[in-house]
Amino acid sequence: MIKVVKFGGSSLASAEQFKKVGNIIREEESRKYVVPSAPGKRFSEDTKVTDMLYKCYAEAEEGKNFDKQLKAIKERYNEIIKGLGLKLSLEEQFETIKKNFEAKAGKDYAASRGEYLNGIIMANYLGYQFIDAANVICFDENGEFDSEKTNEVCSEKLAATENAVIPGFYGAMPNGKVKTFSRGGSDVTGSIVARAIKADVYENWTDVSGFLAADPRIVKNPKPIKVITYRELRELSYMGASVLHESAIFPVRKEGIPINIRNTNAPQDPGTMIVETTCNRPDCVITGIAGKKGFVSISIDKDMMNSEIGFGRKVLQVFEDNGISFEHMPSGIDTMTVFVHQDEFVEKEQKVLAQLHRAVNPDSIELESDLALIAVVGRGMKNNSGIAANIFSALAKAKINIKMIDQGSSELNIIIGVRNRYFEDAIKTIYSVFVPEEEQ
Repeated sequence: MIKVVKFGGSSLASAEQFKKVGNIIREEESRKYVVPSAPGKRFSEDTKVTDMLYKCYAEAEEGKNFDKQLKAIKERYNEIIKGLGLKLSLEEQFETIKKNFEAKAGKDYAASRGEYLNGIIMANYLGYQFIDAANVICFDENGEFDSEKTNEVCSEKLAATENAVIPGFYGAMPNGKVKTFSRGGSDVTGSIVARAIKADVYENWTDVSGFLAADPRIVKNPKPIKVITYRELRELSYMGASVLHESAIFPVRKEGIPINIRNTNAPQDPGTMIVETTCNRPDCVITGIAGKKGFVSISIDKDMMNSEIGFGRKVLQVFEDNGISFEHMPSGIDTMTVFVHQDEFVEKEQKVLAQLHRAVNPDSIELESDLALIAVVGRGMKNNSGIAANIFSALAKAKINIKMIDQGSSELNIIIGVRNRYFEDAIKTIYSVFVPEEEQ
């Protein structure tokens, strides 16, 4: 078995955390390829190394003396090296970084040094080979990630390497210029490495024991999700649930490699397995609940709308022309409602309304603001009747008025619209309907 293991910033913030990571890796021989992030916060008021690097580079860019900032970063790494008892010096690397900062090597280069330096320490600590991500993660001349070239280069390099550390977050363009991934960078690198080596599992180690069925800030002690499919995860991530950035899913999804979200501080917890599909039956009807506040509904009424060819296209064209993406679009015979983000819509509302009148000549248009959308997601919903009825009934009992309900054609999710002020109560109510009390 081969595992690729990625560790987040909080897992590598100090020598003490590094030791936990070392124990996890050494516990299983299959953990052959390690993708580290830059050191994160050691305590709540601390600063992440990546943020320190951005600040340091900003001073360099302005032509200011940045020695003090660079020294503080060096001290963070030396503290880790000393705490691990390593005979390692990063003086040469810091000299190179200083020269490149003075030469204005770019923000991407600056930000990537956090992972680069942590990778060198990790390789030294484990006795693994260090592979600079700039040599195996490829971006094209336009700065777009080149997945096929990366897979080819990365596969060839790793095939000849039994154990390796590959820093997360960055790669390089054909001219050698360092380029970073926009979001969830180290998660993406881990996924790319897992695909290249055809790993059996991609373990993503963070500071939580996998996904929870609801936001713990809203629902007290929500149950952990043992197994979730990529599609369910995408639905929940889209509606605000965050543990893994969705860009990190696609490379392994192509290869059918499962992702295991694990907790560095509680390695005994099994975490959450993310898989393409499974016959594993969920514990209850739903897998999870997630949602977002801050939507506006634009309801367009027009008699005989259903017989007017192109009506929907004309409406959506108005939103597209104004750079506004729509979230949901429930409709009736003579009514069509479009849900959009309030912050995107507010500045352009009168312009949009005028254009809608010109485009489709409606009988009336109604706006309703301060709405929240909640997604109830689960592969178990497909084979259970009365899900929507149960939601309606529970929310009615809690005196929460439903503004919209929309079920996806896959029967994998139901979207419910409520007023912002009922958002938390609605999630609690729905959770209590589907999760048995003994599990709460």
